[in-house]
Amino acid sequence: MKLLIQRVANASVEVEQKCIGRIQKGFLVFIGISDTDNTVIADKMIKKLLGLRIFEDEYGKTNLSLADVHGELLLISQFTLYADCKKGNRPSFVHAGSPELANQLYEYVIDTCKKQVPVVETGEFGADMKVSLQNDGPFTIILDSDYICG
Repeated sequence: MKLLIQRVANASVEVEQKCIGRIQKGFLVFIGISDTDNTVIADKMIKKLLGLRIFEDEYGKTNLSLADVHGELLLISQFTLYADCKKGNRPSFVHAGSPELANQLYEYVIDTCKKQVPVVETGEFGADMKVSLQNDGPFTIILDSDYICG
């Protein structure tokens, strides 16, 4: 599982020119799922995500978590995080999870986060989405389960 996390001042997602998710201060998280992922891995990744202390405290140090700042989440499924560009110029996605598994784990991540974060917005699995954001920092982090869980 790969999470691309952007600390944002605000973010939104549209499908067919209709806004389906919008947050203020928080994390925009793109979620890539592979065929080897499962709920145990998802739980570890969620724990790491929600525990990240990347918001500034009163001294300007990145020392506060999402909960500390009453931050919000926008969760977007993105299989392209598993693009393999080793050969040629056209990415291969053979390492991305099957749509069935990916959707199941994406929904699991959403449900688990909703138990811990008051505001969780989402994209639409498999849809053509337009994502807008105001990156705060900019501050972007990649969490890869191969390093977090391995």
